[in-house]
Amino acid sequence: SSGINAEWPLRPGAGDQTLDDLVQSRKEEETFKNLFKGCKFFLGREVPREVLVLAIRSLGGEVSWSSDSGVASTYNETDPDITHQIVDRPSQSHQFLSRCYVQPQWIFDSINQRKVLPVDDYVAGCLLPPHLSPFVNTEGYLPPEQVELLDRNKIGEDGEEESPREELSAEDKKLAVMAMPKKRKALYNKMIHSNKKKASVVNKLKRKREELDEVREKKEKSTDCDSALIPLL
Repeated sequence: SSGINAEWPLRPGAGDQTLDDLVQSRKEEETFKNLFKGCKFFLGREVPREVLVLAIRSLGGEVSWSSDSGVASTYNETDPDITHQIVDRPSQSHQFLSRCYVQPQWIFDSINQRKVLPVDDYVAGCLLPPHLSPFVNTEGYLPPEQVELLDRNKIGEDGEEESPREELSAEDKKLAVMAMPKKRKALYNKMIHSNKKKASVVNKLKRKREELDEVREKKEKSTDCDSALIPLL
């Protein structure tokens, strides 16, 4: 009604949540519930059927499989309306040009990002991008792919830029610590130790990721070289 102030918090303790925030949140949830609406999937025999069926149908998609691999299939592989076929083999004996052939990770990554991702990085036989699980606490480390996704999500968002905070000099910090009560100083030292420990974990994860990227790059180069040696028929 016209008497409702859209900027007024909905309940005590709701923080900055307003009526507009709640409406927007409800819209996002409804959109997410229909993430795969309009998509018709067919599952290959080699993929984990139960979890994929649950994920796809829970988010508005249609899904079936070969009657040879399980009961209760509702349509077969030749259905012309199939938009995506989920496979986990590098090559297929026969492909329909009217559908996309993607690996199972595309389903789970799309759910984690709450949007239908482009299929280019997930096609059959393609080297998959790192899986970005939303349940892993990496102590402050973000993989490059996660950083890229966050940057993409920020594009087009409205928001005021925070004014830069004035940094204290090393001498001022030292004086501030000396002036702290004993209990607060002990808490501060504990926080500094915890931050150093987290930084060590982040650096270790970064080094590990660099090593994995090097191995992956070598494999890609090796695959390209092998392809170039195949004689043209």
